[in-house]
Amino acid sequence: MQREQISVFDIFKIGIGPSSSHTLGPWRAAQQFVQSLEDKQVLPLVEQVKILLYGSLAKTGRGHGTDIAILLGLSGDDPVTFEVDQVGPKTTNIHTSHKLILADKHQINFDVDADLLFLFNESLPFHPNAVTFQAFLSNGNAVSETYYSIGGGFVVKEGAEGLQKAEVDLPFPIDTASNLLHWCMKTGLKISEVVMENELAWRSEQETLQGVQNIFTALKECIYRGCHTRGTLPGGLNVARRAASLNKRLLGDRTYNNYDEWITAIRSTGNSFQNTLDWVSCFALAVNEENASFGRVVTAPTNGAAGVVPAVLQYFIAFCDGYSNERIVQFLLTASEIGSIFKKGATLSAAMGGCQAEIGVSSAMAAAGLTECLGGTQRQVLMAAEIAMEHHLGLTCDPIGGLVQVPCIERNTMGAIKAITASQLALQTNPDNAKVSLDAVVKTMWQTALDMNSKYKETSDGGLAINIPISLPEC
Repeated sequence: MQREQISVFDIFKIGIGPSSSHTLGPWRAAQQFVQSLEDKQVLPLVEQVKILLYGSLAKTGRGHGTDIAILLGLSGDDPVTFEVDQVGPKTTNIHTSHKLILADKHQINFDVDADLLFLFNESLPFHPNAVTFQAFLSNGNAVSETYYSIGGGFVVKEGAEGLQKAEVDLPFPIDTASNLLHWCMKTGLKISEVVMENELAWRSEQETLQGVQNIFTALKECIYRGCHTRGTLPGGLNVARRAASLNKRLLGDRTYNNYDEWITAIRSTGNSFQNTLDWVSCFALAVNEENASFGRVVTAPTNGAAGVVPAVLQYFIAFCDGYSNERIVQFLLTASEIGSIFKKGATLSAAMGGCQAEIGVSSAMAAAGLTECLGGTQRQVLMAAEIAMEHHLGLTCDPIGGLVQVPCIERNTMGAIKAITASQLALQTNPDNAKVSLDAVVKTMWQTALDMNSKYKETSDGGLAINIPISLPEC
C-alpha cells in the first residue's frame, strides 16, 4: 500500500520559529479549528474557548512558543505572512486585554492563564504533541477537536489521520529509497528530475519552479538577516547571537550592499579548509538564531533543524559555484525527496524520535542535494544521505529550558558539516560496495526512536536539560 503523498512544499514550508512541531504545527491546528467553527456555522455562537496542551507540547510548549502560536492561529493570522515584529505586541495585547478575536471576526473574553492549559502529566496515545480545542456555544452545545502536530509542521486531526491533501496519480510513486532508485534506473532520470515529474501531478512546472524560488528567497533572506543581526536571544537563557560577529570577523573590511554582493565578498575570503568550516557554521548559526527569535524560517524539514539545508546550499553557492536557479532547484528537489522518505518510513518529530529525526534527517537531505549538484550518480546521492543519517543515529533531543537554543543551534552546524563530509565520502566511493542502504538506515532510525527513553524526546526531562543549571524567568 502506498503511503502518504508528499510534495516538496510539504517538506519545505515557510513559517515562523522556533519549532515546526511546537510552533508551526499548533498554529496550523488553531487555524484549522477556527475554520472548522466557521464551516459548522457556529463561530458567532462561541462564548468561550479552552485549549488543552498534552505531552511534549505541554512540557516544552512555553519555550517553543506553542502558546503564542495558538493565540495567533485562533486570531486568524497566518505564519507565512504575519509580520514577525508583531508577534510580541499582539500576544501581549491578548494577555492584557483578556480578549481574543477568533478568525479576526468574533471577539470573546479570554484569560490566557485560565483558558490555555498545560497538562504536564497527561499524554494522548497517538502522538506526544497533542492539543485539544474546546469551544462552548451560547446555545449550550460545545465543539471539541483534537489535533496532533506530528513533526515538520504536519498536523493531523483526530479521527482523520489518513486525510491529507487530495490524492493524485503520481507517475513515479515512491515510499522508499529502493522505489526511488528503481524509477531512476528505469528512466535514466536524476532524482531531482523524478521529483519534478511527480510535482507536475499537482501543478504546472512554472508554478513549481516559482514555489521553489519562493522557498529559496525565504532561505537566503533568513541567512542574510541572521548574519547581520546582533543581540541576545529571547527566553531567559541569555544566549548571545554569534553569526553577525562571525560574519564581520570573516569578512574584515570588505563592503557590500545586498545578498549578491555579500556572496562575492564571501568568495573573496578564500577557500581554505578552516575558512570554509567557519562560513558553514556561520550560515547555520544565522538561520537558527533567527528561528530562536521568532523569525521567518523554512522547515527543512523542521524548524529546529532549519539551518542545515540552507547552510549546505549556501556553501554550494559560495564555494562550489552553484549560484544558478537551475542548480538551486535541483538541490532543493533532491533534498525534499530524502525528507519525504524519512517521513514515510520513520518520523520527522523529535517528540517521537529524538533529534536524529530532525538534525539527522536534515543532514541526510542536505548531503543528498549537494551530492547530486556536484555530479554524483543516483546511487551516490542515496549513499550520501545514508552516511549522514547513520552518524546521527540515537541523537537525543534535550533542549535546555525547553528553548530551541542549546544545544539546538550549534547542533545545526554539526549537521551541516556532516552533510558535506557525507557527500564527499559518497562522491569518492563506489556505491556498489556499500554495506548499508538508505532504507536500512530509515528502518534503524525508526527502531531507535521506538527504543529511546521518552525523557530524551523533546521533553527537557533528561540530558543537558537537567544537567545545566539555569534560572528562567517565571512565565
